[in-house]
Amino acid sequence: MTKLYTFFILCLLSAAFTPVYVGVFFLGFIPEHRCLSPGVAELSSRCGWNLEEELNYTVPKWGIHGESSTSRCRRFDVDWNTTGLSCSNPLENFTSQSRVPLTLCKDGWVYDSPGTSIVTEVRIYILPLTLIIKAKFGRKLCIFVTIIANAISGILVALAPTYLWVMIFRFLQGLVSKGSWTAGYILITEIVGPSYRKTVGILYQVAFTVGLLVLDAVAYIIPHWRWLQLAFTLPGFLFLFNYWCLPESPRWLISQRRNEKAMKIIHSIAQKNGKKLPSLPGSLLREEHCEELRPSPVDLVRTPQMRKHTFILMYNW
Repeated sequence: MTKLYTFFILCLLSAAFTPVYVGVFFLGFIPEHRCLSPGVAELSSRCGWNLEEELNYTVPKWGIHGESSTSRCRRFDVDWNTTGLSCSNPLENFTSQSRVPLTLCKDGWVYDSPGTSIVTEVRIYILPLTLIIKAKFGRKLCIFVTIIANAISGILVALAPTYLWVMIFRFLQGLVSKGSWTAGYILITEIVGPSYRKTVGILYQVAFTVGLLVLDAVAYIIPHWRWLQLAFTLPGFLFLFNYWCLPESPRWLISQRRNEKAMKIIHSIAQKNGKKLPSLPGSLLREEHCEELRPSPVDLVRTPQMRKHTFILMYNW
């Protein structure tokens, strides 16, 4: 039961990681938009235009491959508050040498989507920054420290007043969250026997895919990016209640010469699963007989087999 519970909780963690990894596509989506032109709304109301007519009369077009679309970055450099404009051809009063002058979106933009995103508020694009944290202090501690940091930085993203602060808090959230996901993956594969590692590793990533489907549904229901960010982040605090229920990796403990604690966890797992451990010689795990491990990045290429695995994984990434 301990392994099953650990597997279930860590799969939830994998699914909950999805918004941090790909949530920016919903938080920073680019809705259909055009330059805001002062006076257009009043003129459109007076003339009784529908949206298609308003776009046709007041927004410049640009073409590519024979198709035309309304411009997102330019507007007519005219005063739509001028009196006496025609409702059938309002630009005829401003035509100079058969061409109406254009200018940049000096007054902002108009968005057709009813929701909001980072783009609609700060009018600039951002990219997710995701880095991996090594679990040097144990899988369990790494998971929960990064969960706390991820949750706090996620809330700060939702409350960020400017684009700069959004970037800072998104960076911090991305910095720690992948470390949490990776530590969970390592823990679930280290706590089961070798014959089950591939299976639980695949299912752990399947949970990530399930998280993608849930993410789509939540993003569809909540169109406002700040509330969507909170909906992604707040459930993360629930994982903190499982700190005392998840075991540390016995393999990691043994590598740190904490053999007594490792054996307690192994005996506890065996007892809850109704299994009986075979008796081991008392000297087998004594600290004085354990080789002190000093891992180094060089170990990744030290032997031919490790070099092969390292280069294959680097190529895959």
